Amino acid sequence: MTPGEALAAECARYTAMGWMRGTSGNLSVVVDRDPLRLAVTVSGKDKGELAPDDVVLVDAEGNTDDPVRVPSAEAALHGRIAAVSGAGAVVHVHALAPVVAAEHWPGGVELRDLEMLKGFGRYAHDDVVVVPVVPNNQDMKVLGDAFEEGFRPDVPALLVARHGVYVWGDDLYQARHRLECLEWLLRFKVETSRR
Repeated sequence: MTPGEALAAECARYTAMGWMRGTSGNLSVVVDRDPLRLAVTVSGKDKGELAPDDVVLVDAEGNTDDPVRVPSAEAALHGRIAAVSGAGAVVHVHALAPVVAAEHWPGGVELRDLEMLKGFGRYAHDDVVVVPVVPNNQDMKVLGDAFEEGFRPDVPALLVARHGVYVWGDDLYQARHRLECLEWLLRFKVETSRR
């Protein structure tokens, strides 16, 4: 499967889940490490209708030589996450639970003693996971600096306040599984905080 085919298929999956409404969200896969190059979903298209050629190659700063396709405005953050974490794929969606959780816990969302943590790559018990939260910003360098400042190798996620969530993994499938588990964990956290 080509990067474009894989990215289009994942976008269709997330759109069906209600996590990529309209043209929101973006996904990337690393295609080269030296120098770092990523295939990123294009900007401005309905993510549920992406075709395999609706991707663009970008460098670590999100720049492209493609005269036609425009990468997501957040491509530079994808590059920064891939460079710092060593990830092979980065997914960014606008699921509601992560945004609500970031609103409730702007200093970071603490998760513990939940079986679903295993699907996020952590232990179900005797493990405290704090998912970092950073303020939203339209400047990807500012967001990248905030990500890097709070980066922990054992927490493959970042919540951007009033915006969305970034999750990464070795490939799109690991990133997907981590995202699906994290969304469940954050939904549980939000729902049980209402008691």
